[in-house]
Amino acid sequence: MPIKLTPGKIEGLNAVSDRRGVVAAIAMDQRGLLKNMLARELGVTDPPEAMMIEFKTLVASSLTKEASSILLDVEYGLSAAKQINGKGLLLAYEKSGYDPKFPEKLPSLTEGWSVLRLKEAGANAIKILVFYTPFEKEWVNEQKKAWVERIGAECRAIDMPYFLEFLGYDVHGEDEGSLAYAKRKPEIVGASIKEFTKDRYGADVLKIEAPIQMIYTAGTRAFKGEQAYSNAEAKELFRSTAALTDKPIVYLSAGVTSPIFVETLEMAIDSGVKFHGVLGGRATWQDGVPFYVKHGVAALEDWLNTVGAQNVRNVNEVLKSAHPWYEARSMQG
Repeated sequence: MPIKLTPGKIEGLNAVSDRRGVVAAIAMDQRGLLKNMLARELGVTDPPEAMMIEFKTLVASSLTKEASSILLDVEYGLSAAKQINGKGLLLAYEKSGYDPKFPEKLPSLTEGWSVLRLKEAGANAIKILVFYTPFEKEWVNEQKKAWVERIGAECRAIDMPYFLEFLGYDVHGEDEGSLAYAKRKPEIVGASIKEFTKDRYGADVLKIEAPIQMIYTAGTRAFKGEQAYSNAEAKELFRSTAALTDKPIVYLSAGVTSPIFVETLEMAIDSGVKFHGVLGGRATWQDGVPFYVKHGVAALEDWLNTVGAQNVRNVNEVLKSAHPWYEARSMQG
C-alpha cells in the first residue's frame, strides 16, 4: 500500500521542519537514560520525578529557540511541550526501557495513549523506536515488524506523520562500543533501512543511525587508533546505506558528543548523501546534567543559553547542506 501524502501528513511535516523544509529537531524523549544520568550525579538509585520534568522543561524552553522542533515523551515531557517557543512537537509513542532478562528488546506502547490522543496532546508528528538487527531470531523480528505495521496503519487512519526510528543492537556477545560491533554495524544499519523503507510499514520519515562509528574511522578527528574502516570506506557506507531508501532520512546522534555528531554529519555531506535533517539528542544537552544537579536551575539555564545553544547552532550550520523533506524521492509525484 503506497504512502499517500495526505494533508495532515504534509501539515505535520511542515510544522516540525524549518523554513527550508529541513528537520532541525532536538530529541528530549529519553526516560530511563535520563533517570540514570540524574541518578549517577545525585548518587541515588531513583531521582525524583519532579527533576525529570524540570530538566526536560528547561531544555525545551531554551533550546527550541534554535531548533525547528523537539521530540518529547508523554511520561515526563508534557509540561515541557507547553514551552517550546511555538516550534513543532513530536511525541514518542513507545514505552521506554527493557527488562535485561529479555534481551530480544520486544517493543511496547505507552499505556493509555493512541495516535489520536497524541494528536490531541498537541503532537504534529509521532515517533516510534524499535530495536532491530537482522541477526536476531526470526520470531522476534516478525513480532517487531507486525508491531511497526500496526502503528503505520494507525498513523494513516489519523493522518499523522510517522517518524520510524530503528537502533541496532548486539546478539553476538560483542560490546556495542567495540571494534567488532563497529565492523558489523554497517550491515545492521543497511538491513534495517532496507526492511523498514517498505511501504507496508507506512513510515513517512526514517530516523537512522550513521552506518559507521566515528571513533573507528581513520582520518577523522574522533579516531582513537583502532580502525574498522578507512575514510573512503566510511563515505561509501554512508552512500550505500542512504541509497537503500527513497524516504526522507534524519540522523540521530546515538549518544556521541556534540563535536563527534557534527563531524558525523559533515562526513555524510562530504560523501554526497542527501539527508533531510536530524533528531539529535544527548549530543546537544547531556553535558548540562552535572550543572543542573550540582548547581541548580540557574546554572543549567546559563549552560543551555551558552554551550547548549551553541551545540544546536553548530548542528544547524551543517544542516545548511541538508535537503528539504519534500525533495526525497518518495515525496515526488
